[in-house]
Amino acid sequence: MPREYQRDHDDLDHDADGADTVQELLGRNGYTATGIKAILSASDAPFGSLYHFFPGGKEELGAEAVRVAGGTYLALVKAFFGGGVGVADATRNFFEGAAAMIEATDYADACPIATVALEVASVSEPMRRACAEVFGSWLDELERHFCEAGIDESRSHELAVELFCAIEGAFLLSRATRDPRPLLVAGRACAASIEAALV
Repeated sequence: MPREYQRDHDDLDHDADGADTVQELLGRNGYTATGIKAILSASDAPFGSLYHFFPGGKEELGAEAVRVAGGTYLALVKAFFGGGVGVADATRNFFEGAAAMIEATDYADACPIATVALEVASVSEPMRRACAEVFGSWLDELERHFCEAGIDESRSHELAVELFCAIEGAFLLSRATRDPRPLLVAGRACAASIEAALV
């Protein structure tokens, strides 16, 4: 994720800062492949501090990292869809920004929460709940913007789900093929759906 989209923190030994650090590791490596030693090394934190802030260990830290990352990406959704830009144009801009970001990071950074959700949804209830909460907050925000644009509530919800599924699937295909075009194609398709709903 580009640095300008990341949350500012003071010290990496704070609980949210540790979560902010680990979200990058989770996004790149996944939950299972991200070990405690890697987390501590990346955050320059002493071993004891992990269990001080996160008594539940890696699982609790992982759930908090998902929530921190979710808040960061929610702010990104608000930034793209706020400020008087029409929802169809905001959608195109959102996908174009995602395509530029994934290319700039050499296809390493996409959505850390989707990476984790694919791994843990069936094996960790705290992690599954954290992912579901975050995804729900994004859908609610998108639906609100679509409703404010004059689209009825039912269709607004459907469009929010379409956009969410399109961007997550496009991230997956772009990373696998090392090509930003799936994000651009998906963005155009979503914008077209939104334009049709606005008529």
